[in-house]
Amino acid sequence: MPQDKKEFALSDFKPYQLAEGEEYMNDAQLEHFKKILSNWKQELMEEVDRTKEHMQTEVNNYADPNDRASQEEEFSLELRTRDRERKLLKKISKTIDIIDKGDYGYCDACGVEIGIRRLEARPTADLCIDCKTLAEIKERQLGV
Repeated sequence: MPQDKKEFALSDFKPYQLAEGEEYMNDAQLEHFKKILSNWKQELMEEVDRTKEHMQTEVNNYADPNDRASQEEEFSLELRTRDRERKLLKKISKTIDIIDKGDYGYCDACGVEIGIRRLEARPTADLCIDCKTLAEIKERQLGV
């Protein structure tokens, strides 16, 4: 679908305007993040459809082994990207479920608020910045 036909694109993102004294993760904020996640999910699904169509229409049986290898490498790269996006789609769906349950926006490890700006940067975040930093340090130390 051409960019100008889309109702919303991540590039059209507008930061949430926090009112003074506004309660954290109120209905308006939850709706804001649900919209971001739903639109992100839709964009990823459209990309999956484009890849599928591209791979079905662009299959050529090149006589030259180098051309054939280039095409296979291109398809392989595309499939790896789609696999990462498939995992992201699962995480987005899980996050939308968390919003629906009313548990969104709080750190899974310590329970503090993750923060509006962090969630806008990474809507699927489930750790506050401090816990995420500690997890990354641990990961580096353990070589995971």
